[in-house]
Amino acid sequence: MISLPLWVWVSFYVLVFIMLLIDLKSFGRKGQHEVNVSEALIMTAVWVGVSLLFCVGIEFFYPGDSHEKAMEFLAGYLIEKSLSMDNLFVFLMLFSFFGIQRKYQHEVLFWGIFGALVLRSVFIFAGTAIIQRFEWILGLFGVFLIYTGIKMFGHQDDESVDPSKNIFVKLFKRFFPVTDQMHEDRFFIVEQGRRLATPLFIALLVIETTDVAFAVDSIPAVFSVSRDPFIVLTSNIFAILGLRALYFALAAVAKYFTYLKYGLGIILSFVGVKMLLEVIWGIEVPTPLSLAFIFGVLVLSMGLSVVISKRRS
Repeated sequence: MISLPLWVWVSFYVLVFIMLLIDLKSFGRKGQHEVNVSEALIMTAVWVGVSLLFCVGIEFFYPGDSHEKAMEFLAGYLIEKSLSMDNLFVFLMLFSFFGIQRKYQHEVLFWGIFGALVLRSVFIFAGTAIIQRFEWILGLFGVFLIYTGIKMFGHQDDESVDPSKNIFVKLFKRFFPVTDQMHEDRFFIVEQGRRLATPLFIALLVIETTDVAFAVDSIPAVFSVSRDPFIVLTSNIFAILGLRALYFALAAVAKYFTYLKYGLGIILSFVGVKMLLEVIWGIEVPTPLSLAFIFGVLVLSMGLSVVISKRRS
């Protein structure tokens, strides 16, 4: 495995920080307006374009087998992006539960994504260190991903989101007072000398903690296509960066993607089998083949969802 110099890692995080600032200033400015579908689609296209440009940079400048690394980045990006789409539907139900207006949702999503970037970085560096020392753990990841993929076939679309059952919310409410009233885009308010958390902050807390559960699926899945920590990290982060725009694009058409979960179940099961084949029998599935399979399943499941949903309506 090629060890990249420190300046490469620092430069990448500086780039991420700049992109976050641009996103914060240009897209869905704080509480000013409701993000519409056309704006969300444009920003989603921009984020995808930036990610593809980064992939081109890997193709031309990455040391070693740069073409293989670029393919690994694309596969990891597609895995994380597809799994994140299912997670966004959970956020949609969460905002509905709290009754948070669309013009305030982007504030929660921005800070939720910022926290996710920090958590994912920690998980990926820790995961890389563990895999380098105990490579057999990839077999456990594979079994877990197959189990998760099969479990998604039994997932019910009408399952509700109840933040009151979140253990972190329970702990937070035990030590910090919370108001039941929304106060526009504010996370905290002061009433009668007391500092209170608003439902907007509780929504943020739930998003941050549920992302930990999401990462348990997605990060091992990305390790199935690459062991390079830089490729795993960058593909993961670039997929997350565009989630805020993607959420508002999907929110308007969520009803059409009822069969997406089956496609994601197949993808998770596939990467789990891929891991087991490599760890137990030493059989490596070529990255271009993995990329084609994942992309094909994702497009097919989304296409079938739209066609069947329109026929039923």
